[in-house]
Amino acid sequence: MTPAPTLTTARLVLRGPQKRDLAAFTAWVTQSARMDAVGGAGTERDAWRGFIAGIGHWQWHGYGFFTVTERDSGIATGRVGIVNHIEWPQPEMAWHMFDGFEGRSYAFEAACAVRDWAGRTLGLEPLISLIAPENTRSIALATRLGATEERRDVVDGEKCIVFRHLSYNDSRAVTQAAGAIA
Repeated sequence: MTPAPTLTTARLVLRGPQKRDLAAFTAWVTQSARMDAVGGAGTERDAWRGFIAGIGHWQWHGYGFFTVTERDSGIATGRVGIVNHIEWPQPEMAWHMFDGFEGRSYAFEAACAVRDWAGRTLGLEPLISLIAPENTRSIALATRLGATEERRDVVDGEKCIVFRHLSYNDSRAVTQAAGAIA
């Protein structure tokens, strides 16, 4: 369905979006309290459009959101990937964990794999993450990944903190120390 590669970590498989992922994505968009950090909850129509746009992103850029699945169960746990929307300052590494899968370090493990893939394969480095100032969980994850606050900005009409991630070579030590690569 998409040109996304498959990335494998110790506990996860990251793959391109598939039709079977739409239900979990829709539940996240329409019901998750964490949607407040990305503009607020949406409708089923918003979820559909976002899901289809994600597939189109892969076609247009050759990168996008991976669906993060548990290696053992195959259950979709969230999305982690690289996005570059119109008027974005540059490609961004972003993450969204579905309800019930936060707090397991899945986002960290997946983000390490995506960051390494983006640097090694695409030459996209060092990446940024655009994080709402009130999104303390994402700020903590960016910091754990070794990213540092670069500046405060407004992107797409929303206030954000621009975090700058480590380059591919510098990030290898963080990734290996965490055991995030299989």
